[in-house]
Amino acid sequence: MEIKSVDHTFGVSAQLQASDLEALAATGVKGLICNRPDGEGADQPNFTEIEEAAAAVGIRCTYQPVVSGRITDDDVRAFTRARHAVPSPQVAYCRTGTRCMTLWSLSQGQAGKPIADILATASAAGYDMSGVATRLAGARPASTRTYDVVIVGAGAAGIAVAASLRTRARDLSIAVIDPAEVHYYQPGWTLVGAGVFPREKTVRTLASLIPGSVEWIKAAVMGFEPERNAVVLEDCQRVSYRRLVVAPGLKLDWHAVDGLVETLGQHGVTSNYRFDLAPYTWELVQGLRGGRALFTQPPMPIKCAGAPQKAMYLSSDYWYRQGVLDGIEVEFHTAGAVLFGVKDYVPALMEYVQRYRAQLNFGHNLVRIDGPAGKAWFSAGGAELVERSFDMIHVCPPQTAPDFIRASPLADAAGWVDVDQNTLRHSRYDNIWSLGDAMNAPNAKTAAAARMQAPVVANNLLEDAGVVHGVAHYNGYGSCPLTVERGKIVLAEFGYGGKLLPTLPRWLIDGTRPSRLAWLLKEKILPPVYWQAMLKGKEWLVRPDTARSEEER
Repeated sequence: MEIKSVDHTFGVSAQLQASDLEALAATGVKGLICNRPDGEGADQPNFTEIEEAAAAVGIRCTYQPVVSGRITDDDVRAFTRARHAVPSPQVAYCRTGTRCMTLWSLSQGQAGKPIADILATASAAGYDMSGVATRLAGARPASTRTYDVVIVGAGAAGIAVAASLRTRARDLSIAVIDPAEVHYYQPGWTLVGAGVFPREKTVRTLASLIPGSVEWIKAAVMGFEPERNAVVLEDCQRVSYRRLVVAPGLKLDWHAVDGLVETLGQHGVTSNYRFDLAPYTWELVQGLRGGRALFTQPPMPIKCAGAPQKAMYLSSDYWYRQGVLDGIEVEFHTAGAVLFGVKDYVPALMEYVQRYRAQLNFGHNLVRIDGPAGKAWFSAGGAELVERSFDMIHVCPPQTAPDFIRASPLADAAGWVDVDQNTLRHSRYDNIWSLGDAMNAPNAKTAAAARMQAPVVANNLLEDAGVVHGVAHYNGYGSCPLTVERGKIVLAEFGYGGKLLPTLPRWLIDGTRPSRLAWLLKEKILPPVYWQAMLKGKEWLVRPDTARSEEER
């Protein structure tokens, strides 16, 4: 925890944890303002968790969420009201502190403080608010930096495409924009929730992963100006590009389920979709000896569509091996109409559904939860909700594109980045590409898909720049290792239209049947492939074929 003092009454901070609140109170802080919306990051505690810890040490809190990089004048006025709502000394926090500092600067400008004084105070606190100054002055900030390629997002897709670009073209100027400090191997969280991996095995510093000679701009994106070839940062500064890659991932919308944020991480309510909660899943599984366990899946699209049922299979397998499954009712509630979208894998999955005597409930979408009462409600097509009691519930949250994507000119009607599904080039802006979870191609949103997409985007961007020849096409490949028991996996690999696209010959791994070798692949081989190959530009088994034009042929 590092509080940056702005004046004797106010400071700003990056994301706080509940464990920080006692130390914060010891410094004399009396008021806390949260400017970060819940669900921005997979390692982010919800505001209710911070509020509860703050109340225990006598700090009063208020929640004034502001979408990263989309600070309106109304947001600034609301920030001023929030400061009046809690006592001083007070601290405001967001992901990095920049959003809070921007709000403070703009609020001071609204109050008539001289711009020079605002900039000097912000600089003393460690923040460059020159972009805000131009907004206060009513001018459009000039771009401070220009790059051959700008990549928005340093998740699996963003780093992988940066590495693929760097291996193909050493002389490009490349910048990656992302405010995060750490990077997560999210496919490992299913195994953390089953006691196979320690969660520390799934995290590394972002600085250790960004390719050498690629500049890291540690900031959040406010928006895009594609007509000016510019990305606007949350501090109102602009970064110009010749070509742009958009890979910010997606947003976990915890608030879409009424009551979920108030009870998540306690009362038997858990989710492997959050870094800090996957160990709680394992704690609950080990502790349950009887009762009812619910597992939920929201409407598509979601990242790793098999993850909600993976949690069910691994939990049930533990209870089966411990001899307590007979006393546990296992229920899978999915908003979808089928167990898995590619029918070839369903027979093997159904064998495990029957082994664990799990009740499948199709067309059931979780809409409300009461953790202390142990009750959940599902919409099921009718006017009345279906109520189910539980002793444990694993929730997969609804998911959307990030707010700054949905509000941008890059988005389609549903809010996802609009691309050609084969070339991954933007449908309207020729110098923009997108990959990973935020774009609208109809493929599975998995790390394996991003690994296949990154070389395609790198090739096609450089083909457009005249560096290489031939356009690469993405076939929709995605992989979902369905962990049906500890030690066996149904390795689903498929592309557009559900076409099976196995990587290895069927005599080695038959993906439609549970396999011990597939488990070893998931547990032992895929993590180093992720860290040492995908994020390093080594395109083992994913180097794209390219099609030359008729003139070239």
